[in-house]
Amino acid sequence: MEMQTKINKRLFALLALSIFISSCNDKHFFDEFQSTGSSWKQDDIKKFTFQQTDTISSYDMFINIRNNSSYPFGNIYLIAKVFAPDGKAQVDTLQYQMANPDGTLLGNGFTDTKESKLWFRENYRFKKAGVYTVELEHAIRKVGDSVGVSELEGVTDIGFRIEKK
Repeated sequence: MEMQTKINKRLFALLALSIFISSCNDKHFFDEFQSTGSSWKQDDIKKFTFQQTDTISSYDMFINIRNNSSYPFGNIYLIAKVFAPDGKAQVDTLQYQMANPDGTLLGNGFTDTKESKLWFRENYRFKKAGVYTVELEHAIRKVGDSVGVSELEGVTDIGFRIEKK
């Protein structure tokens, strides 16, 4: 019995150490999520602000979306704005697939909530040191409607992540 306890303690220590080591990711520069509640309102612009001093290295940027089975669309349209320290903005209109043709959600997760890590910018170099702000808003419309959807059901969190190359 005492031998089994020692083995269990060693296995637990090894497991804890491996989790700790794997959680240390030196590529990670910025990672933040903001909750939307149970739906993402059209006027709820998500803002992510960070300080950047490195103007030499390249970075990959991702938009992270957590959605559940209440999400009614197969894709998502986003408007992304990146504000540089001098106030100049780069604006992109983006489209991402969120579900398979049969309606099953894409992304990672074991329950009906999925997390999608969506490419935004690859090999991006920040031109100026200083404070940057990224704004994200949804631009979903129903087919044939000129007015956007005021509340996007099933989107629970919006995130933004930057990884150093």
